[in-house]
Amino acid sequence: MFNKANFKEWFDRYKYSELAATSAALLASQFSRIFSGLITAYIITFAEYFAFYGVMIYRSYKRHQLQHQKTTLKGILYLIRNLLLEFGYPAVLDFFFIRPFCMYWMPILSGNYFLGIILGKITADSLFYFLSIVNYEYIKKK
Repeated sequence: MFNKANFKEWFDRYKYSELAATSAALLASQFSRIFSGLITAYIITFAEYFAFYGVMIYRSYKRHQLQHQKTTLKGILYLIRNLLLEFGYPAVLDFFFIRPFCMYWMPILSGNYFLGIILGKITADSLFYFLSIVNYEYIKKK
């Protein structure tokens, strides 16, 4: 499961979505100037999810269109089902618990706000991607 080809496939699958999510997280972290740390942590989480899934859905839809030429309702439902299977429970755990926790506590623990946001993102992403990749590989085998 963990070989060079798989890492390249996973990197190619998630790179643009992750770039959008990281940019959104860093931009949303500026709300700390207005709101409390906890509210900012949830704003960052929401911004990351909006950017990540926006790019992920768009890329999946375009890939589906290229493969099938004509997009049907059945094809769209299949696409949504696979995305829900891949990201379902990892996204729920990440959105409600892990990411806000990391985005709130890492800046406090590190003593540097910017470094803390980056460390929080890396920590939350590690668990999220581990669970999502396990689901993705399971979907591919089926």
